[in-house]
Amino acid sequence: MSVLIILIIVSVVVAGGFLIAFLWSVNAGQMEDDYTPSVRMLFDDELTNVQEEKK
Repeated sequence: MSVLIILIIVSVVVAGGFLIAFLWSVNAGQMEDDYTPSVRMLFDDELTNVQEEKK
């Protein structure tokens, strides 16, 4: 029975850690740009000097 209590306490601590990490990332601005990542692959890449030299 004591193992069950330990597992519940550990799971609550881990869930709290994930909640704190999520709230930190929201406050740090990690979730603000939800449009650009989905269309980034559609943008044309500019040629770098190495790519220009190969042509």
